[in-house]
Amino acid sequence: VQLQASGGGSVQAGGSLRLSCAASGLFFGSNFMAWFRQGPGGQPLFVAGIRRNDNTRYADSVKGRFTISRDNAKNTVYLQMNSLKPEDTAVYVCAAAPIRSILATVPIEESQYNNWGQGTQVTVSS
Repeated sequence: VQLQASGGGSVQAGGSLRLSCAASGLFFGSNFMAWFRQGPGGQPLFVAGIRRNDNTRYADSVKGRFTISRDNAKNTVYLQMNSLKPEDTAVYVCAAAPIRSILATVPIEESQYNNWGQGTQVTVSS
């Protein structure tokens, strides 16, 4: 399994970035996809997750500013980040978790995700 993240960079506060994560080696449509970012201690913090484009979940800190979406035909998940703040600065990592139940909701716990990408740096200056 490979999860290749891209799209990071440096922007000023208020700017936008779009991250992409291309997946291979897994049944993409059978997985929740999520973005995490590394906290000050290096621990992954949930940012956004998706089952379908109408079934998403966000951390409170990014609601209304970030939008997660997926294109199953391209095996790719996106994170559109608008109104960026300096506190959004982090390494962003994409992750995948198998959907085990038709009723399952997007998990926010790091432990639920069993495949991880390498991350892309996002730096927001004030």
